[in-house]
Amino acid sequence: MAVLRVVLDSCVLYPMYLRDTLLCAAEANLYRPHWSEKILGDAIRNLIEDGRMTQQKAERLEQQIKTSFPEAEISVTSLLLPCMPNHEGDRHVLAAALIAKAHVIVTDNLRHFPSEALEPFRIEAQSPDRFLTSLFDLFPESMSEVISRQVSAMRKPPMTVLNFLELLEKAVPTFATRMRDIF
Repeated sequence: MAVLRVVLDSCVLYPMYLRDTLLCAAEANLYRPHWSEKILGDAIRNLIEDGRMTQQKAERLEQQIKTSFPEAEISVTSLLLPCMPNHEGDRHVLAAALIAKAHVIVTDNLRHFPSEALEPFRIEAQSPDRFLTSLFDLFPESMSEVISRQVSAMRKPPMTVLNFLELLEKAVPTFATRMRDIF
C-alpha cells in the first residue's frame, strides 16, 4: 500500500485539538506528515504572539513535534518559490509539498491553493475537515481508536469523547459528526 504523503499547513498546526488529532492520526500510520521549518515555525510563532502559549511551552511543543516526527521536516530552497503558481504568501507550502512528494496539502486557506495551480503537480488542497473525514472513510476503526486514545490521554482537563468531539466540531464539523455517530 502506498503511503499518503501530506503537507500540513501552519493554520492546521495552530489549533490545539485539530493539531493533536492530525498528529495522532499520523502516529497511527494513517498518513505521513510533512512540513517545512517555516510552516512549523509560523505555527509556533503565532501560538506565542496570540498568547496561547508561553515561549517556553511553545518551544517544548515544537521539540516534541520534531522528536515524534523526525522525518517530517523538509528543507525548501527559496529558488523554488518564484516558480510556484499559487498565492505568493503560500508558495513555500506548495514548494514543501513538491519536495515531500506529497499528494495532499491540508489547509484552511484553500483559496491560496487553486486547483489549476496544483493540478500540474498532482497535488490536492483539502480542508482539515475533508482530510479527516476521508481518513475516517478509509480507516473507520483506526480513526475511532485515534480519537479514543487521544481523549484517554487528556488530563487537563479530562473529558469524554463526546465533549472532545464537540470542541473539535468547530474546526472539523463533518468529521466530528461522523465520529459522534459511532460513539
